[in-house]
Amino acid sequence: MTKVAVITGAGGVLCSTLAKAMAKEGFAVALLDLNEAAAQTVADEIIADGGIAKAYKTNVLEKENLVAVHEAVLNDLGKCTVLINGAGGNSPKCTTTHEIYEEGDIGKTDISTFFNLEKSGFQFVFDLNLMGVLLPTQIFAADMLGEKGCSILNISSMNAYRPLTKIPAYSAAKAAVSNFTSWLAVHFAEQNIRVNAIAPGFFVTNQNRSLLFDEAGNPTPRTQKILAATPMKRFGAPQELVGTTLWLTDPEKSGFVTGIVVPIDGGFSAYSGV
Repeated sequence: MTKVAVITGAGGVLCSTLAKAMAKEGFAVALLDLNEAAAQTVADEIIADGGIAKAYKTNVLEKENLVAVHEAVLNDLGKCTVLINGAGGNSPKCTTTHEIYEEGDIGKTDISTFFNLEKSGFQFVFDLNLMGVLLPTQIFAADMLGEKGCSILNISSMNAYRPLTKIPAYSAAKAAVSNFTSWLAVHFAEQNIRVNAIAPGFFVTNQNRSLLFDEAGNPTPRTQKILAATPMKRFGAPQELVGTTLWLTDPEKSGFVTGIVVPIDGGFSAYSGV
């Protein structure tokens, strides 16, 4: 069977790195992203390097769209062997201005507080991160039934262990992703479909760059706090996610590993602060 890796959120900094790594391992790579141009750029780079890849405009929150994309992937590349659920992210609509409650927050309308967070914003972030795992898995895991060596890799986060201030929906959703990973691992264990997750610590991406650095490129106060709580005192490099990803998706190297979440965080989760 041709090895096919289906990767959602494949146009982003982290998942594009994983896509290129899977292509080098001999996978034909289906690059799924709402931003088709970004996915196409990654596909072009993989093809130029001698790999096989195709980009697909995909909304991971629309099941009908996922069904259509699945049919296209089947026709173009074949059955999904490895699914990497990388689509996700936060939204300013569910980000509080203050890290902790401040006097008067309950009555303010000019800033975002816990009390005026809109349900729609919270729902969007939760759906993007959790439903964005559920729906692609429902569609593409069907390819893996009765096959050998198949696996699913979800992208959790440090927020699943220790929720960060300001981003309640994202933190709650990633905790749900970790829990759902365990559930899926048990559900599919007898079908020999392994389900695991990685939990990246702090990496600079297109989504968070403006939160981590000011317009002059200087670290923001939030960056200073992050690095102070990261024993390795730096951000991770996207390539540093590759080794764990290749291990968890290789049935020869991790064939008895399922239901785990691996932190890749420079020691953030191990540090007590003292």
